[in-house]
Amino acid sequence: MLGLSFLSLVLAVPALAAPSFKFTGCSVPASVLQVPAGQTQLVAPTTAPNFVALGVGVQNYTCSAAGTYVTAGAVAELFDISCLFNTPEFDKIQVDAFNLWSKFPSNKPSTEELIALLRALGNFDVLGQHYFIANSAGALSPKFDFTSSGKTAGNPNAFVVAAKAGDIPAPTGSADVDWLMLNATSGELAKQVFRVNTKGGQPPASVCCTSGSAEISVKYTAKYCKCRSTHILLPSLTT
Repeated sequence: MLGLSFLSLVLAVPALAAPSFKFTGCSVPASVLQVPAGQTQLVAPTTAPNFVALGVGVQNYTCSAAGTYVTAGAVAELFDISCLFNTPEFDKIQVDAFNLWSKFPSNKPSTEELIALLRALGNFDVLGQHYFIANSAGALSPKFDFTSSGKTAGNPNAFVVAAKAGDIPAPTGSADVDWLMLNATSGELAKQVFRVNTKGGQPPASVCCTSGSAEISVKYTAKYCKCRSTHILLPSLTT
């Protein structure tokens, strides 16, 4: 059950669209994905993405022997924000969602709690989940899993496991996790995934950790884009 402070937070933020507004299942053009000029790591596709999602979750970190934080994957729920394209909210949805998410009292909410959290911004459908799995090299690979949610529920091939192909620092500052381009290694959901417009997710830069200390989780949001035939765009993605 949500606490009173959380309920008050949600009720205090007005809905950004009328109840008749369509929130999910809209087609978007290739121009929905914008990458910074003057770099070659992220190459925007020329085809429209199949999915445009808002990722709301945590980036996980462990402490290395050198006393610095290293990535240990991420966990996030992915929400369909395709119908926000060409509205004022689309450009800042990751910031508005982060402002709500950062005040939530837990790092491990249920899906229902996250849906309630975002209700102040819109009635978004859950597309799927983002998490990490072990790969054959003993490292972690990002997975986007749409097998149990939305229109792809029950389709065992509605997932993509990916590998990083491009990486740039977030243009918005060092507190935000990097923008990424990922290429699929397995699954049929997408050939490419982009994580852009990130907010939060970086470990504390001014704090030294102790090797062997407990894993930490840092809240973040992002846009992910996914393309099936050529590219797929998703909100926030980590490696």
